[in-house]
Amino acid sequence: MSASELLRATIFHTPADAFSTPDALHAHADGGVLIRDGRIVATGDYGSVRALDRDAVTTDWRGGFVIPGLIDTHIHFPQVRIIGHLGGSLLDWLESTALPEEARMSDVAYALQTARAFVRLLVSHGTTTALVFGAHYASATAALFEEAAARGLRVVSGLVLSDRRLRPELHQPPEAAYRDATELIARFHGKRRLLYAVTPRFALSTSEAMLEVCQTLRREHDGLRVQSHLNENVDEVAEVRRLFPWAADYMGIYERYGLDGSGAVMAHDVWPTDAELERMAARKTTVAHCPCSNAALGSGIFPLRRHLSAGVRVALGTDVGGGTGFGMLKEALQAYLMQRVTPDGFCLNASQLLYLATRAGAEALRLDGEIGDLQAGKAADVVYLRPEPGTALAAAVQASDDLSTTLAALITLGDPGCIRDVRVEGVSVVPAVVPS
Repeated sequence: MSASELLRATIFHTPADAFSTPDALHAHADGGVLIRDGRIVATGDYGSVRALDRDAVTTDWRGGFVIPGLIDTHIHFPQVRIIGHLGGSLLDWLESTALPEEARMSDVAYALQTARAFVRLLVSHGTTTALVFGAHYASATAALFEEAAARGLRVVSGLVLSDRRLRPELHQPPEAAYRDATELIARFHGKRRLLYAVTPRFALSTSEAMLEVCQTLRREHDGLRVQSHLNENVDEVAEVRRLFPWAADYMGIYERYGLDGSGAVMAHDVWPTDAELERMAARKTTVAHCPCSNAALGSGIFPLRRHLSAGVRVALGTDVGGGTGFGMLKEALQAYLMQRVTPDGFCLNASQLLYLATRAGAEALRLDGEIGDLQAGKAADVVYLRPEPGTALAAAVQASDDLSTTLAALITLGDPGCIRDVRVEGVSVVPAVVPS
């Protein structure tokens, strides 16, 4: 008897870059995703997929929708409890709100409690993979890795490294940072669905000695990713220029220490120079666009068209807790709204928004051979959405007369209430973390 499962629903995914490929969106009104041993065997119209394995057990989700697992490329695990502290700009908000909470991660019990809440919230919002800023403490960062592994999620994270200009209790001597990061890499990198990311908080809080530690870590270990912040706020950019007078620009600091290129993700980049964009494109450094955070902290409107025109890769991040929540669909909607009010009125379509929330993140993390869409051979990371009767989403879906409009409604109105199941390699992770 077949050990396969066939998911039957309306299906949306983008197996190609939706900004450069006009027909990137693959949509099937009555679709099927055939899964065997956690991998996708085929995706397409239900009848044709069914013919490939007539013994497969069908899970009938008609009336609902299947999309790839959502991928968040910038989020801070210690900041779960400070979402919604509005009114400050970046540097003031860090000092008054974010850093005091991050200092609490020195309490291992508190950090573990936070990690459990964080992972539960990722799942409840349909996020199956996340690039996560860990904590400034090795024990807290380990708690995040352990909780993600226990729940089966894909998490790329690392110890946050800083040795100046934050609260003193968040600073590490470079030699201690190297030791702790090396131990975390040995414990977690490449284990189960975990990967390690070298994580200097930002150039403002990392001395040249600490940046050398980051460079050494990347040189010594294969497959590490890199994450940091870049050009988020005009005051931050000015101060970074003062601290690194030898650098031509903000990105030049990271380049000097080998912290750019494929597998490196820089959050925000609201205020880039043309020279930075040119070099980032050439080196394949990705930007994590965080539109909710950019608006909430007053950082500015992300120049998406400039990035894309220069050839810079862009994905999406929620930036909890500067952002306003864990919802990647909400982040995609906010990206649409913010671009609509730019001077050039850049109007994104639904397939581009889905791409930003899924495959673009996989490309940023060098995982696009494994996840990001529903092509055959990839891991069966999927999200099942079904509108609650009587909701605005249900009404919009019912009134829709084409699949692109339906997808737009899902992005505009989708929330945790319509997420019914989340699969990682074909296994539901929802019951383990969301009480029934």
